[in-house]
This record gives sequence, C-alpha cells and structure tokens, in this order.
Amino acid sequence: MGKVIVTAAVSLDGFMAFEDDTVGPLFDWYGNGDVAGTLGDPDRVFHTTAASADYLREVAGRVRACVVGRRLFDLTNGWGGVPPAGEHVVVVTHEPPTDWPFPDAPFTFVPEGVAAAVEQARTYGGDVSVTAGDIGGQALAAGVVDEVHLNLVPVLLGSGRPFFAANGAGSHLLENPRVIEGDRVVHLIYPVR
Repeated sequence: MGKVIVTAAVSLDGFMAFEDDTVGPLFDWYGNGDVAGTLGDPDRVFHTTAASADYLREVAGRVRACVVGRRLFDLTNGWGGVPPAGEHVVVVTHEPPTDWPFPDAPFTFVPEGVAAAVEQARTYGGDVSVTAGDIGGQALAAGVVDEVHLNLVPVLLGSGRPFFAANGAGSHLLENPRVIEGDRVVHLIYPVR
C-alpha cells in the first residue's frame, strides 16, 4: 500500500499562502531552472533545477490520488477537471458542487471527512498526496499520514494560511528529515513516527 503524504510549499514562518490565498514567491522555484517536468498534467509544465526536478519526479511518479479541501477546489476551479498530480482528486466537502462543468472528470466528493477521503484515495493505488492546511492537519490528527513534505522557501510572509491550520494537528513527533537542496527551495521529507 502506498504512503499518505501531506505536502505544500511553505515559507520559513510556516505559511503556504497569504491571507488572500495568493502564493507570492512561494512558487518561484517552479520556474527557476532548465529541467522541464510535470506533476501529472502535461499542460502544467514546470522548469526547475535538477535537484528539484528529481524530487518532483520521484514523488509525483508514485502519486495516484490527491486529497484536497473544498476551498482549494474552488480557488482552482478544480484545475479545469484535470488532476494537478496523479490521476484522481478526492475533495473533502460538506456540499458537493451541483453545477460543476466537468462531471466526467476523475474527481470524487466525500462529505464524510478527511479519513474517509484518504480511504477513498487509497483505493486508486500508489501514494496519496494530501494538501497542507486544514485538510493536512486533520489527516495528521486522524493518524493517516506517513510523511510530511515541506518545500521550504527562503521567504517570510509575516501572516497567511498556515501549513497546519489553527485547528491544529495536535502534537506529533516526526523522524529526522531527508533533505534535498534545490535553488530557492529545500525539500524536507519527514516520516511520521
């Protein structure tokens, strides 16, 4: 069975976006190199350094499903019906959309909560990528997370959307990280104890 990974780009002070949900310089590393790659969608090509490209290939190559919250789904318009990574998206929501223009897209809407969404995502095989923030914190609190991946960007945002939301993931001890140094980003992979 694959791993469940909570992941996002994050500032040194722990934020993955500004209060208005813009990411500012947090995604600059996706375009600061000469190695082309994707996370799954062939129309979303990144150009990173070799170290970051190797990390993304390794991680994205194993991901079959993403678990996201309704907020991110709405902000991205469900990525136009194309999963951002893997082949499936499981959206945690109490109110599945009734008028989404991509009814045949490989998206599943789960109202029963994060643990049920992760269980659904696991049925697709491979690794499951869980977005950080509220959903990632809930997944960690539910005990369904195997690794936490911080794509740490050398910037201080001052405030914004925290990597683990205020509802908190509780107290968890992580193992020592595997460290991959990119350009303007350090990829930290923490196994969860």
